[in-house]
Amino acid sequence: MFADTIFVCLYVVISNGVFGVDSDEVKSLMEGESVTLHTDLTHIQTDDQILWMFVPRGDLIAEINKHGNFCAIYDDVDGRFRDKLKLNKTTGSVTITNISITNSGLYKLQICNRPKTKCSEKRFNVTVYARLPVPVIISYCPQDPKSSERSSVSKCVLLCSVMNVTHVSLSWYKGNTLLSSISVSDLNIRLSLPLEVEYHDTNTYSCVINNPITNHTQHLDITQICRTHSEPKPACIVLALILFVLVLICGMCFYWNRRGSRAPVEQDNSEFTKEQKNP
Repeated sequence: MFADTIFVCLYVVISNGVFGVDSDEVKSLMEGESVTLHTDLTHIQTDDQILWMFVPRGDLIAEINKHGNFCAIYDDVDGRFRDKLKLNKTTGSVTITNISITNSGLYKLQICNRPKTKCSEKRFNVTVYARLPVPVIISYCPQDPKSSERSSVSKCVLLCSVMNVTHVSLSWYKGNTLLSSISVSDLNIRLSLPLEVEYHDTNTYSCVINNPITNHTQHLDITQICRTHSEPKPACIVLALILFVLVLICGMCFYWNRRGSRAPVEQDNSEFTKEQKNP
């Protein structure tokens, strides 16, 4: 019983961060934005030393030593923080500007009092999401006319696609009802989701791409994207008219050329006949 009590007390002490490590503070933002990681200090004490570290690479990215009147921002080897870090010399907070996906990861703040007899830590879990593209909807596989004749209702097959995405979901909606969805966590891939609708469907459909902090919606106009096989497309009509005019012009040119070439020949033949009659 006594041992159980000690275990519970130790668990409470650790979970409340008495040993100087609190739970991670979560930050989610879009590429190009700025984020400030706060020390929660109003000012730095004379004997304080502040260290900022990017945990995934084990890099020290910024440091303030108040006792030695020292302040520095360190350029990392691969350049992911170059010209992006700003250090507040009063509070010790660090700001990351024009943030990118490569800046995602765990950041650790360590505050120590000289001569490092007491240290506290704070961690920030930063996730950066790429800007979302607008979904593109196309009719990618029209139904075979013969199969359409056998079917009482003709169908239009659609494909909603986005390029170079990561950590997103792509979904089809009928009004506010979710029809289908697909998610991806890999970097820079193409994501596509099909949908089959009737040609004369009057419902409202939309394709939505989203990540945890934003989304883009593309609404479907069935009358523009889906057309029955019996309905000629405007582009086909224009092309047929152009071909008809070209054939007509070529025919007229050919006719006038033939007519112009025959007249001198007939005149020459008549003169030759007269010369034969009157030698």
